[in-house]
Amino acid sequence: MQESKSMGRGWLLGFALALLATPAAWAQTQIRAINASQQAGVDVVRIELSEALSELPAGFTVQAPPRIAIDLPGVVNGVGRNQVDLNQGNLRTANIAQAGDRSRVVLNLRNASGYRAKLEGNALVVVLDTVAAPTQASSEPVHFAQSLNSAPLALRDVDFRRGPDGAGRVVVNLPSNQVGVDIQQQGQNLVVEFLRSSVPENLRRKVDVMDFGTPVQLITTSQVGDRVRMVVEPKGNWEHSAYQSDNQFVLEVRPQKVDPNKLTQGPGYAGDKLSLNFQNIEVRALLQVIADFTNFNVVTSDTVNGNVTLRLKDVPWDQALDIIMQAKGLGLKKSGNVLWIAPKEELATKEKLDLEAKAAIAQLEPLRNQSFQLNYVKAEEIAKGLTGQGQTGSGSGGSSGSGTRILSARGSVIFETRTNQLFVSDVPSKLEEIQAMIAKIDIPVRQVLIEARIVEANDRFGRALGVKLGANDLRGQQGGIPGYSVGGGNYVTVGGNYNGVTYQTNQPGSSAPSNSANAGAYNNANFVNLGANVSSDSFAGAVAQTFAVSLFSATANRFLNLELSALESDGKGKIVSSPRVITADQTKAVIEQGEELPYQQATSSGATAVAFKKAVLKLEVTPQITPEGSVIMTVDVNKDSRGTLTPQGYAINNKHVATQVLVENGGTVVIGGIYTQDEGETVNKVPLLGDVPVLGNLFKNKTRTSSKTELLIFLTPKVVSERATVR
Repeated sequence: MQESKSMGRGWLLGFALALLATPAAWAQTQIRAINASQQAGVDVVRIELSEALSELPAGFTVQAPPRIAIDLPGVVNGVGRNQVDLNQGNLRTANIAQAGDRSRVVLNLRNASGYRAKLEGNALVVVLDTVAAPTQASSEPVHFAQSLNSAPLALRDVDFRRGPDGAGRVVVNLPSNQVGVDIQQQGQNLVVEFLRSSVPENLRRKVDVMDFGTPVQLITTSQVGDRVRMVVEPKGNWEHSAYQSDNQFVLEVRPQKVDPNKLTQGPGYAGDKLSLNFQNIEVRALLQVIADFTNFNVVTSDTVNGNVTLRLKDVPWDQALDIIMQAKGLGLKKSGNVLWIAPKEELATKEKLDLEAKAAIAQLEPLRNQSFQLNYVKAEEIAKGLTGQGQTGSGSGGSSGSGTRILSARGSVIFETRTNQLFVSDVPSKLEEIQAMIAKIDIPVRQVLIEARIVEANDRFGRALGVKLGANDLRGQQGGIPGYSVGGGNYVTVGGNYNGVTYQTNQPGSSAPSNSANAGAYNNANFVNLGANVSSDSFAGAVAQTFAVSLFSATANRFLNLELSALESDGKGKIVSSPRVITADQTKAVIEQGEELPYQQATSSGATAVAFKKAVLKLEVTPQITPEGSVIMTVDVNKDSRGTLTPQGYAINNKHVATQVLVENGGTVVIGGIYTQDEGETVNKVPLLGDVPVLGNLFKNKTRTSSKTELLIFLTPKVVSERATVR
């Protein structure tokens, strides 16, 4: 708000012209002189008049810039100039402004101050309050209202309410508007004293209001001599203001939120602060005082009448206006810098009449045709939105869906897909609305390039040791006696299994092994068949290497065979997949690459059919660009691969992540990671023999495997400018 518009040169020029235009004004009471002095350290301003005033004039104070304004009805400027230099203590200058049959004296101060006024003969004496030093621990009492009652009066009620902006409001119902009030801040507390007052016993209490969620924590009301003392205990950062409307006094404590980008601090109201003290003043005159303080022109309805007693201390002017309107049931309608104030019922009635008049004009107003060339959106979609259709269709359409119709009842629209144009027929006001809407909708949509990097790393190690031990006796096959004598003409022979010993002893039904069975015959001779186990994935399909030794007789008909097998495998691998896709803002995009694997599937008839399942790398993403330029992404990433072969088909190794993440433009975020570590050790052995120290290694095999895998998924969005080229 600019004070210069309300109290500056514009006022002075206007009042001077009004004064020159009314010569009869010289017969009225005139301001003869304005003088300033100091009496006992207090600044005193004496306004000399040609005649004595019949009553004490009204006035108000302004906090920023610090001023005191006093209205003098029926008084004209007789000083001969519009500004008087005072330069005394807290006083700077005095401005005199005249409009019609009233004048206003504005005292420009160095620091904000209250005042007291009194009449002394033909002079109006204004005594300024003493300005407290800023270094005082506790502020001086602020005389909010003077005590005008001679006998003590009892307070009616004390209540507490929470305001919509988190402010705490202490509401006191006074017995009359004559009760004096002093407000003082002591440390972190506020002390309110009601002079020449009493409080009933049921109101003398300490009230805990912490649960209301305001800065106010406790309210203590007590009787001290001939006055009522109320101690309000807030916490945190806060600011307070007080106002009185007729018999209701309100102390408001608001949370103070400091915003470095906001010129006026404090929630809710942002106007400059002022102080008012009026006894039984007309509402119209009070509204004019508010209008003079602002750069708004106030138009008051003729139905606004009545009087009000109002006291305000350090209250923003817009809150003061709100208080006045609430007290008298008034409403406000703003048009530019003009405020129209009237009773709420009158405003509602006029608004209803205006709407009815507009509706009647719309029914009689001639239609106009206009075409719209669309560049980025489809004309069909805009036509459906204008007619509120929920399904595709052209023509002059009425509403066939559940949407809201934008066209008027008489309006129609036709779209042409080949040239992407709209042809709208409606009243001119609707055509303007549609043109403004299309200007906001028919714009290029920003695009986002999303790049994903899927890194798979693995580290494998495996070690396997095995042994085969066996014996074979061929003497029986060569015409001799196999085995070893055990006495009494009996012999014993050994083999790897039942078939092995029957073949060595030429038992009926046995036969020499064929070529295809040679391996089986030799296996029949093995006592221990625990070769190196390399079936684990850690060996990556490698074959174990072997070393064999045989101990046999000179005739080569008895054999003791030993085979050692071993394999150690160490492998590291890294797979980097980097799918990328570009899409429009808030539009889903999918990109995938891989293979489809066939498998047999039973049908309802009992036959089998070939079906396919995917093993693909897929990126599915829906980006949303935020106002500050970051990107919100709903992401679904799959990294599947072919697994082991089973009788039913190939297994699918699946790696999948689905999430929503906010990333700055061009930034990279890890949206998922999996780390696995598998370690195993396997020992196969012959019972008892495998436990023998040293020699037990001939009767067992060992396998040790270790596998480490790590999966990381990185995501990088980049907002593509309109002219950028994606390479």
